[in-house]
Amino acid sequence: FFAAVRGLFASLPEARARGPTRAHFSFNDAKGRCRACQGDGHRQVDLQLMADLTFVCEQCQGRRYQDEVLAVTYNGQSIADVLALTFDEAAVLFHGVPEIEAAVTAVCRAGLGYVVLGQPSPTLSGGESQRLKLATALVRPSSGQVLYLMDEPTTGLHARDVAVLSRVLRQIVDTGATVMVIEHNLDVIAAADHIIDLGPGGGPNGGRLLAEGPPEAIMTCPESITGRYLRTHLEREAARTHRTSAHSPARRPEGV
Repeated sequence: FFAAVRGLFASLPEARARGPTRAHFSFNDAKGRCRACQGDGHRQVDLQLMADLTFVCEQCQGRRYQDEVLAVTYNGQSIADVLALTFDEAAVLFHGVPEIEAAVTAVCRAGLGYVVLGQPSPTLSGGESQRLKLATALVRPSSGQVLYLMDEPTTGLHARDVAVLSRVLRQIVDTGATVMVIEHNLDVIAAADHIIDLGPGGGPNGGRLLAEGPPEAIMTCPESITGRYLRTHLEREAARTHRTSAHSPARRPEGV
């Protein structure tokens, strides 16, 4: 969606008067990026036998662009200021600009509102990269003919992030797509519309279909270890919910 941001800046009266085009607002294009750091915002010195020394570019002060490009502003924000915004902040700035707002809001819905727009992709964690891809799925027009396959997507995620992931998966399902998840996390299993439980153990002790259906069906299968732990998990969650609010009846999470 950054192409839409560049297009927005290029369409501003100030840009048309000064001359910067859409290409000037890309830090990958030589037309508008800082010539000293090539749009990186920092410079690197090779110390040969020691680790490279990295420092903020002294010409652009880490802002990546030439001065004439930075002089163009949208609601008081230059293109460099926009790259320094979090997605939560960008959602406010671009409210009312449909193409940009839709993309930014999808990232926020995926629980990544704290991420900075200009943050390099390789510096994201595995969970963040995964949710960024899910956010892309949220804004992509769906024909209902899409199948998403995910292998242990909760690996390394905090419980709060797991809840966000489950919510995003539900939103994707609501677009008409199908999500198939290989998972051991009980919160995700409890939120599933349909479970295929293989077992009874792992490796040579597994591979048999023990049960399939909604969580309630899995919990009634005496041979299913998953069902046993799932029942305990839901009972514990129901008791916790009852303690926190006697007026809010515990129920199984929305399905995925």
